[in-house]
Amino acid sequence: MSTILPTPHAKSRRLPPYQALFAVDAKDFTGLPALQHGPVSRLIPELVDQALERADLQELRDSKRFPANTGDGVVFGFDPALLPFVLWPFLGVLDETLGAYNRQSVGPRIRLRASVHVGPLPDAGLPGDGNGTARNDTHRLLDSRPVKAILAAASEEITHLVAIISQRVYEDAVLGAYTGLHPDRCVEVPATVEGKTFAQRAWLYVPSPSGNLLDAGVRPREEFAERTDASADPDRDPVAGPHTHYSGNTQRVGEGAAVMGNIGGDFTYTGPSTSYRGTNQHWGSGDNVAGDKRTGESGGVR
Repeated sequence: MSTILPTPHAKSRRLPPYQALFAVDAKDFTGLPALQHGPVSRLIPELVDQALERADLQELRDSKRFPANTGDGVVFGFDPALLPFVLWPFLGVLDETLGAYNRQSVGPRIRLRASVHVGPLPDAGLPGDGNGTARNDTHRLLDSRPVKAILAAASEEITHLVAIISQRVYEDAVLGAYTGLHPDRCVEVPATVEGKTFAQRAWLYVPSPSGNLLDAGVRPREEFAERTDASADPDRDPVAGPHTHYSGNTQRVGEGAAVMGNIGGDFTYTGPSTSYRGTNQHWGSGDNVAGDKRTGESGGVR
């Protein structure tokens, strides 16, 4: 029996239900010996499930929609009502779970990129469920330049996870204040993928920053919590944080991304052939993180 493809715009149809999406993949998976591919492929979903349980998200763990093992990671849909809890505390707990594993393991380190998105996708118990633009965009976000660049630049001893959050999720869950993840902890980036016609506004979240990320003002979760508990500034901008202004530095980066300023609004990644005039930064292309908010000097992680 042949499958009949629907004709776009021929008539109106009901939208599929909105699905939240979570995906991870492992850094440098293809560089592992072939002997380790199978065990690591099985290990990643185990670590994700451990983190879901530790974050009190057993409900999500047991009700994943159209889950799939991608070889170097996993992807699954879930109830969008749980998005706030996936952003916080789950992402931080997953980072901690990976760190605990990496510290005791004699095998390869498991460091992950994660993406979180939401959109209409079919889920009717049929073959092909979970496929659509929202699913494609989830994987494009996962493969985008900024999330790869930041994970590559960070210390493998400290930073085990870098997450990228779609604009739609950020607006609904973060700016809507439904999640414990504060906007000041998120960094706006242009998500582009090399060789793909994909470009979206997105937001990075690094639960455990390290190296140049710390120099640039990205704070660990614990330090950030102490700062926000102690601050009660009525003039505080809801996104940029209290009185965060940054100007005067000039940085030229031939290839890569630059990290300057603090997490509130001046930690900046720009893609190829773009110019950001506010701090006189000029970019080329590639994956590089540089900069110190206090001096304006290039840090140079290449």
